[in-house]
Amino acid sequence: MSETLFHACQHALENNLAVGSGEKVLIVTDLQRRKIGFAFESAARRLTRDVALLEIPVADRNGQEPPDVVAEEMRKADVLLMPVTRSLSWTEARLAATETGTRVASMPGITEQIILRTFYADYQAIQKRVRCLCDILDRSHSLRVTTLLGTDIRMDISGRQGRGRRGGLYTEVGAWGNLPCGEAFIAPIEGSAEGVYVVDASHSGVGRLSDPICFAVSEGSVKEIEGGREASKLAVLLEGVNCCDAYKIAELGIGCNDRASICGITLEDEKVLGTCHIAVGSNVLFGGTTAVDIHLDGVLTGPTIYVDQRKIIEDGRLLTAQD
Repeated sequence: MSETLFHACQHALENNLAVGSGEKVLIVTDLQRRKIGFAFESAARRLTRDVALLEIPVADRNGQEPPDVVAEEMRKADVLLMPVTRSLSWTEARLAATETGTRVASMPGITEQIILRTFYADYQAIQKRVRCLCDILDRSHSLRVTTLLGTDIRMDISGRQGRGRRGGLYTEVGAWGNLPCGEAFIAPIEGSAEGVYVVDASHSGVGRLSDPICFAVSEGSVKEIEGGREASKLAVLLEGVNCCDAYKIAELGIGCNDRASICGITLEDEKVLGTCHIAVGSNVLFGGTTAVDIHLDGVLTGPTIYVDQRKIIEDGRLLTAQD
């Protein structure tokens, strides 16, 4: 284990999660992220004596529940770290843990490079950006996204709440989110999205893109997917769910992390300052009504975003929520 990785993990435990002596820390990891799991374990032992690491099988998909015995231990922890290959964020196990007061940092797909790029970010400043954008989303009714590549999509967000206000700081009982973090996101009204969006950076399920993927949207669902090899792969992935809800527009998110970079891993890509992302699939756990066994994000660069006809982002530059 490198010293730089160890110290970055310790920095996150101290600053993002405020781990105290006497607290119970649990690390849930898998074979592909074992090195990072061990780094967190070693760093946590510098702060508290009650530290455990559990290794689960590499999941087949995001949202797959962990073994029951692991879910039970998750509920018992004061602090839970999840450096895993597939996301445990939107699982009943994670929900049960946070409902019992566990503070959680979810890190699906994390790499040592992502840690070293992003763990020393100014999360106070990131949280400020996120909260300002969430406040705007909370009081808005309509949202429109355009890009130079041809994106022009509108959606209704009336009555829905902006999410992500923790901004990477999980110091309160039951607080949870990603590390790295830094996105303001919202679940649009089901059936309201209309238009076209073009994903040019990366997409969950296929990684970094060599060619943009174009999505035609009507009545809140993706009707057509066009592009190159990655578009075909994504289409097959969605078809495999065998449920029309997999095509529903689930989320609009805005990246707020100035230390994040496009790398092909959604965990980091969707947080990049100057980007936004649009997801299809499930959103029932963050304010929507769609419950399906998939959630896939597509990251767009250089968006212009309007809320209630007010421009808040122009070509990826925030016109509000400034430091």
